Amino acid sequence: MLILSAQDQARALAMPEAIEAVGEALSHFSGGRANVPLRTGIPVPEQGATALFMPALVAGAGSLGVKYVSVFPRNAGRDKPVIHGAVLLADPETGEPLALLEGSYLTALRTGAASGLATRYLARPDAAVAAIIGTGTQARMALRAVAAVRRLREVRLYNRRREKAETFARELAAQLGPEVPRLQVSPDPGEAVRGADIVVTATTSHTPVFPAGAVGTGVHICAIGSFRPDMQEVPGEVVARADKVVVESREAALAEAGDLLIPIREGLWEAGRLHAELGEIHSGHRPGRERADELTLFKSVGLAVMDVVVGRRIYERARQLGIGQEVDLGVFPS
Repeated sequence: MLILSAQDQARALAMPEAIEAVGEALSHFSGGRANVPLRTGIPVPEQGATALFMPALVAGAGSLGVKYVSVFPRNAGRDKPVIHGAVLLADPETGEPLALLEGSYLTALRTGAASGLATRYLARPDAAVAAIIGTGTQARMALRAVAAVRRLREVRLYNRRREKAETFARELAAQLGPEVPRLQVSPDPGEAVRGADIVVTATTSHTPVFPAGAVGTGVHICAIGSFRPDMQEVPGEVVARADKVVVESREAALAEAGDLLIPIREGLWEAGRLHAELGEIHSGHRPGRERADELTLFKSVGLAVMDVVVGRRIYERARQLGIGQEVDLGVFPS
């Protein structure tokens, strides 16, 4: 079995390839060619945390596996990552374990890639100004993905702790270089969002992270941080105004996404207004953006098909490049 660290995965697969892999995964899912049970979430109330277990089979992509990921928000005060995890890949023909991948990097990569895929289809072609709310790994990956599908001239960053946003800006400037000519830290989320063409929210907030009035027409929003029914990043009024709301999975989003469930409970939005799954758009069965003035929202809660298909792409490339650590688990005699 091959062990692949975050560094190994970063060497093996670039963001544009990850975006294509996510498109393949979601097309299989929306086409009914994947077996993906709803994920099992185990609360860890003593830590205000959640442990998630997500299996998936995408036979057409040669992908079978299970993902474990934990979200422990208090780790931010312990100088530890908020997200930990691992993905175990298996051979769909024999069932034998193939690889164990560090999961927090893969989670951020595939979530970022989903944001890039959604932005490709839902943002205006001339979108050039992005606002990023949140400054963690998810935000970094989402920005990389958005920059892979749109030519950005300005990125505005916001975090409740300004020093974190300033550190983030310095890191991005070093990583992105001339890809984004202007990076700036905004003093408040309203200023960051006002006038932006693309808005990315990458937080674990339980309340909206920007004012509803800051969002104009023609904007595309990627809400990728919140993942539980009691979490909300996007104001309900904005969801109600959206011309198109797109998700990875109707079933998962309407079971887990507080950004949708809370407006439904408040009578601001109806599930029947959900426009499409992203895989339906990628496969050409549903339209993406159709007018420049549309307000579009992509709400992500994560889907294991993305993990196992992107993970399989990483595994195959790592084999080709000789990346990773080989471990012999041995076989117990039957």
